[in-house]
Parts: sequence; structure tokens; C-alpha cells
Amino acid sequence: MSHHLTIPLLFGVPTKVRPRALAAGNSNAPNLSSKLILRLLAKFLLPSLALNRESKNMAAASSSSTSPQTTTERRGIPGAQFVEDVETYLSQTGLDVNSSLAFLQERLQQYKLVEMKLLAQQRDLQAKIPDIEKCLDVVTTLQAKKGTGEALIADFEVSEGIYSRARIEANDSVCLWLGANVMLEYSCEEATSLLKKNLENAKASLEVLIADLQFLRDQVTITQVTIARVYNWDVHQRRTRQAAADKDS
Repeated sequence: MSHHLTIPLLFGVPTKVRPRALAAGNSNAPNLSSKLILRLLAKFLLPSLALNRESKNMAAASSSSTSPQTTTERRGIPGAQFVEDVETYLSQTGLDVNSSLAFLQERLQQYKLVEMKLLAQQRDLQAKIPDIEKCLDVVTTLQAKKGTGEALIADFEVSEGIYSRARIEANDSVCLWLGANVMLEYSCEEATSLLKKNLENAKASLEVLIADLQFLRDQVTITQVTIARVYNWDVHQRRTRQAAADKDS
């Protein structure tokens, strides 16, 4: 009895495929060697050097330009300080209104830059997780068919919407594509263990990213509110001084 399985193909055509005539009904299916090529994207969340430098710069600027009040921090992303009293804030930081607004605007742009990088990493992880799950399903299917003597017919995706059929014989190992022109051979048991571990790591990294993004959005909101409070305070002070000057004159 034959079973059909659709699996991803990395470079357009299956490797180690030897065309030969098969039993009636499968004459178009080439014979695939015992080493099945699977696609595995093993690159997970690793903060880039640029992101780390950006976070360190933000943290340094925060310690040198904000008030002594302790602000929270998450994975190198400094927390924004909520300003209740603008006058006290300006006196503690030693900045005038224009300098304070310039600093806050710069901090806001830094937050936006980090948010863009985190969103890109989130999209990357969301694309990798289904790939890993698909590879894990393939290895699980191969393990289930081991020793049964049943043929396994796999449809390889040659290009978008185009598939090539191959017959997979009994196999004890698979080759996992790790990226960077590196491919390693594992037993089915080792491949299953590795894929499960990578899947858990990817999901955990995605959860951390989502939490980072939520924290970052909160800091963006706080910074925007602070900018508005400082600006409005400055407008109020100017109007007060103008009204006093008009009264004196």
C-alpha cells in the first residue's frame, strides 16, 4: 500500500534521484535514496550587533540625561520616565526646554528604530516556525513507516505550484539543511530531537519578542506623552510671561 506525502524542496529539484521504471501506476515516480533532504532554518533570535549597540547607546543616554529616578529596563531597552512635574524634571536634568525636547525626540526615534528591528525579527520567526513544524512532520512520518515495508510516495515542490513525485525507500537517516551552505546527516531519532528543541526555542524566542515589543510600545507612548507635557508647559510659561509683560506695560 502506498502513502502520499508532500514535503518541501530547497533548491527546486530533489537530489540523489535515479529515474527508473516502477510498478504499474507509479511508472512516473523516480526512486529516492535513503537520505532525504529536508529544509531546516536553524537561525533563531540573536540580537544583532547594531541592535545591541543601539540599546547600549540608549541606556547610556538615559543614565546621563534623565533624572535620578530609577527607570525600568528590558533586555537593554531603557525605560522611559513619566514626567509628572515638568519644572522639577527640567531642573533635575539641567536642560532647558529646547534641549529637553530634542533629547526626547531623539529617544523616540531610537525607540522607533528598535521597534522596526524587532518587528523584522518577529516576521522572520513567524515564517520559520511553520517550516520547522513541516520538517518535524516529515521525519515523524518516515519513522512511522520504518520497518513496515510500505512504499512512501512524496510530492516534492519543484517550484510554486509544480510538484515532482518520488518514491522513498526505507531510510534510517535524514539530512538537515542548517543554512550557510551547511548540511548535516542525523538519524531519524536525532533529527526529531533536534527539530523539537529548535521548535521550542523558536516559540520561546517569539514570546520574548512579543513581550519586548509590548514593552517598547509602552515606552513610545510614555515618551510621546512626556514630549507633549514639556511642550504644553513651555507654551503655558510663555503665555504667562507675555501676560505679565502686557500688564506691566
